[in-house]
Amino acid sequence: MDLRLVAAPGPDDIALVPLRPEALDGWLARQPARVREWTECNGFGAAEGSLCPVPGTGGRIRCVLVGLGPAPALWSLAGLPARLPPARYHLDGGGVGLAADPAALGWALGTYGFRRYRSSADEGEWPSLVWPEDADRAGVQRTAEAVFLVRDLINTPAADLGPAELAAAAEGLGRRHGAGVTVTVGDDLLATGYPAIHAVGRGAERAPRLIDLVWGDEAAPKVTLVGKGVCFDTGGLDIKPAAGMRLMKKDMGGAAHVLGLAAMIMDAGLPVRLRVLVPAVENSVSARAFRPLDVLNTRKGVTVEVGNTDAEGRLVLADALDEAGREAPDLLIDCATLTGAARAALGPDIPALFSNDDALAAALLTAAEAEDDPLWRLPLWDGYRRQLDSRVADLSNVSDSPFGGAITAALFLREFVPAGVAWAHLDMMAWNVKSRPGRPEGGEAMGLRALFAAIQGRFS
Repeated sequence: MDLRLVAAPGPDDIALVPLRPEALDGWLARQPARVREWTECNGFGAAEGSLCPVPGTGGRIRCVLVGLGPAPALWSLAGLPARLPPARYHLDGGGVGLAADPAALGWALGTYGFRRYRSSADEGEWPSLVWPEDADRAGVQRTAEAVFLVRDLINTPAADLGPAELAAAAEGLGRRHGAGVTVTVGDDLLATGYPAIHAVGRGAERAPRLIDLVWGDEAAPKVTLVGKGVCFDTGGLDIKPAAGMRLMKKDMGGAAHVLGLAAMIMDAGLPVRLRVLVPAVENSVSARAFRPLDVLNTRKGVTVEVGNTDAEGRLVLADALDEAGREAPDLLIDCATLTGAARAALGPDIPALFSNDDALAAALLTAAEAEDDPLWRLPLWDGYRRQLDSRVADLSNVSDSPFGGAITAALFLREFVPAGVAWAHLDMMAWNVKSRPGRPEGGEAMGLRALFAAIQGRFS
């Protein structure tokens, strides 16, 4: 993967000088008069996103001043690959010293583009950045590749990424890292005890399946990841309106996240026994589709009344979480584009974090802050659990209240997590609703870097 990061500096490299407004005067005071005059004439004040190429001798660029404003270090350079003319650049620490890893990662993320369906493969020339000194090159490469994998999977239209293609992506990942991958398809889900996954996916022409990836030493601490893999969600018989259905190719965003996280764990060689479970389905409208007020069985044996067929993600996760819990893993994490209620509460950029373990939640929030990869904890409020009661089954898949939908969805999932297993649930958008430097509109990895950092800190 070409991240436009190059190893060795050269004599013709152009210096990038990152500056914040409060540091600008100090930097200018150390420069020749012509540089100060040029900067003043161009009105450069180091505002976020501003650039000021400074000419040198012979018509060449002496350096480029980069305004940081209050931008976090990770995104400080992310807009530059698309804005700078093709050349080789290096960071000049004479402005504001940027930490090597986030600077390099931000640059790398700024090179991303989803180009699969472009009629021309010619991307033109791009600028390159010399690796900042002391950068963890393997770590930056690993993170960027995982983010690109997540984005690519989410951005791919559902016509080209159904349950079979999602399974193929997991199998390819397994081959790359020496992991075993088992896929249970169609009616075999019933034979092997995954009735809820089967029920949700049976209405589609493309058969549902459970993807099961295993990697690492069986004697190592067990880390299990579960990702919602609804490759397209019409809402089922409780069909979504057009506006609500438009982005539903991203409803497998949780699956994309756990595959990206698995790639990071395996590439880093963390001393864990990793398992990844992805229930991959399409929630479609057909004569075989499950219906409102149907009662479904689950792998756990708990019966669920279907209050709404558009609350299908928690049903497929129920079977996967129960399977995950049977091994009593040391850590269980699920990722899902689960509720609009979480978006209403926190907006599109911040995944909601739920956990039954305060120490785990604290570690995730600490990692989120350190990695500039935000999470926000919401409560597993037991007072709302009664809203999931059903008159005819053990549970309903939806609350009888219009309030607290992200919480009641998390409480539903908790019913399928064994007591004593440290568990975290991330309810995420997995989509940038507008473009920003390094974060183009479209599929996005949210919480991925925080999850990896917390897992690495817990088990290294």
